[in-house]
Amino acid sequence: MTASSALVLFSAGQDSTTCLAWALDRFERVETVGFDYGQRHAIELEQRPRVLEAIRRAFPAWAARLGNDHMVDLRGFGAIAESALTADRAIEMQANGLPSTFVPGRNLAFLVCAAALADRRGLARLVGGMCETDYSGYPDCRRATLDAMAQALTLGLDRETPIDTPLMHLTKGETWGLAQTLGGRALVDLIVEDTHTCYRGDRTHRQAWGYGCGECPACALRAEGWAAFGGAA
Repeated sequence: MTASSALVLFSAGQDSTTCLAWALDRFERVETVGFDYGQRHAIELEQRPRVLEAIRRAFPAWAARLGNDHMVDLRGFGAIAESALTADRAIEMQANGLPSTFVPGRNLAFLVCAAALADRRGLARLVGGMCETDYSGYPDCRRATLDAMAQALTLGLDRETPIDTPLMHLTKGETWGLAQTLGGRALVDLIVEDTHTCYRGDRTHRQAWGYGCGECPACALRAEGWAAFGGAA
């Protein structure tokens, strides 16, 4: 087990790319893991290798620390935990107060798989882009949920399994700011051009903050954060 090491839950979105930069800035060895859970915006899976390659090209010092990328097939889970992200359903608020884009237990399933992979790869920490400041109301993004999950994983694996969430208390505007602090305008531009957040998988419309439909909740959050960050300046 390498103490200065981490496995980043990496979807190729704005948040997970910022978290990857955060990890590369801190740890000597970093690997990434992505999940195919039957998401309708599967274009994010195609962007993952492109973002990783762009980081390697733009940041040679980080490239030396960036190790293997892993993909996990969770389509069976996605079929069970049906939502507007995995089935042809409207994006709307439900009677239970949660958005229809909520995939029940998604982050919990991700973390179990990531922890098992990290254990076998000798990686000390997990890093995720969960946030309870600017988010869509998902209960598995809350710090209390992740603290409980870290405790369960520590008990279940019989080793400390910390879960780092560098964006937990940041707004989307502050997340853009963190990216700039970590990698300057080069990282901000990389996130704009190469990452994917749009729930509808739209990479035909180029907005000031990147590609997306400009209408879904994920696009709305990203656009509001970009405006707060003053990205056009």
